[in-house]
Amino acid sequence: MMMILKPLSIQSLPRYISIIPFLDFSSNPRNSTFLTFSRFFCSENPQLDNDVETIFRIISSSTSCKDLKQSLKSTKVFLSNELIDRVLRRVRFSHGNPVQALEFFHYTGRRRGFYHTSFSLDTMLYVLGRSRMFGKLFDVLLEVRRKDQTIITPRTLMVALARIAKVCSVRQTVESFKMFKKLVTEFDTTCFNALLRTLCQEKSMADARNVYHSLKHKFQPNLQTFNILLSGWKSPEEAEGFFKEMTDMGVKPDVVSYNCLIDVYCKGREIDKAHKIVDRMQDEDISPDVITYTSIIGGLGLIGQPDKARDILKEMREYGCYPDVAAYNAAIRNFCIAKRLGEAYGLMDEMVNKGLSPNSTTYNLLFRVYFWSNDLRSSWNLYGRMMDAGCLPNTQSCMFLIRLFRRQEKVDMALQLWNDMVEKGFGSYTLVSDVLFDLLCDMGKLVEAEKCFLQMIEKGQKPSNVSFRRIKVLMELANKHEALQNLSEKMTIFGRPVQVHETK
Repeated sequence: MMMILKPLSIQSLPRYISIIPFLDFSSNPRNSTFLTFSRFFCSENPQLDNDVETIFRIISSSTSCKDLKQSLKSTKVFLSNELIDRVLRRVRFSHGNPVQALEFFHYTGRRRGFYHTSFSLDTMLYVLGRSRMFGKLFDVLLEVRRKDQTIITPRTLMVALARIAKVCSVRQTVESFKMFKKLVTEFDTTCFNALLRTLCQEKSMADARNVYHSLKHKFQPNLQTFNILLSGWKSPEEAEGFFKEMTDMGVKPDVVSYNCLIDVYCKGREIDKAHKIVDRMQDEDISPDVITYTSIIGGLGLIGQPDKARDILKEMREYGCYPDVAAYNAAIRNFCIAKRLGEAYGLMDEMVNKGLSPNSTTYNLLFRVYFWSNDLRSSWNLYGRMMDAGCLPNTQSCMFLIRLFRRQEKVDMALQLWNDMVEKGFGSYTLVSDVLFDLLCDMGKLVEAEKCFLQMIEKGQKPSNVSFRRIKVLMELANKHEALQNLSEKMTIFGRPVQVHETK
């Protein structure tokens, strides 16, 4: 059954429209989140790049708050908003030292007449939340609010709640949400929606709906409220029931609402129902968008029709709806599931020809196939293609690779991946290093293990205690007591000193 598409209207919006409510397009330099965000992808200032690297190294190598302050004072780098934004972003994505990053945030923020951007605040909160430093997180919020009440936005609330919800209960998350009443200028439906979105992402739809019913009398639910709650249903019956509840309340569905319903049908392999919703949208003069067709493409793959899904890419383009990277990834995933990698690579080439750049998700679809088929050569070639294309691997990419290197005992390849991570700052050092140190220790590569261990510490990343104990045993057997003492001293920057000698 081929879909009959109508030309898209000018109201059709791209996939990334959902971020717009959290971006501030005003001219206020303290809240210019959009301008700050865009600068990360179009840096044309080599000096700024060097300054970011200088400050990041100071944060990574400082052993105390006093040492950090002295190093910052001695440098001649001008600590501008743009530089601070980029340094904190670097800390976040390289899993840098949260304690020193916080001290840097305080040091720069307490200067007279200086105001952090919303981006800096949100990034700092993410780093603290990831490290479960929730007390410090709220201390930061209170401190910045005293200086600038407008800096705490709904996105700030989402960043904080997401980290809390990841490790705390629903009740604790809701209690933390209520604390924001004293922090934000308007504690309204937008904030309520941020809570619901967080619960959908970090907890469950049942939790989100329960909280919705318990708090909805304090807020005025709107279309976004229902769209948030519609996204993520796994049961078509439950999604249908909530969709009816929304319309019964007089809230008119939009393209996002219908896309949520289509998505749950596609994931449930009920493609015919998904087609009927598309027809209903068109009858109501709501044009399907790229997300609509991405769901259909994914659903066709689940029922074993990858070729038909690929035809959707061509058909939607004919009617003015152009596939994006996610749409191509859905089609590529279908061919990967079917083990038809030639067609998958063909779609990657087509993406590039259409001016789209495959992302880490694209490559991970292929890395997964190669990992389970134990195909080292193809994985290594794909990694080379990825790096040549300028697409940095994410943590999942690195784990597929390092585990395959570990399985086949390929030390040189593992070290090449590690050196690329250190040089370019991608992936999780903690997760990758555990597998790397296992390989190096099993192969008796003690010198290499020591070097990687020190590189990790220099990056402000704490090696796991398991990895340290493995290296410790080998160093004791090799009578490298001085080197072991050096590693132990380096580890003290992360807290309680590591005991070099076992107690008897």
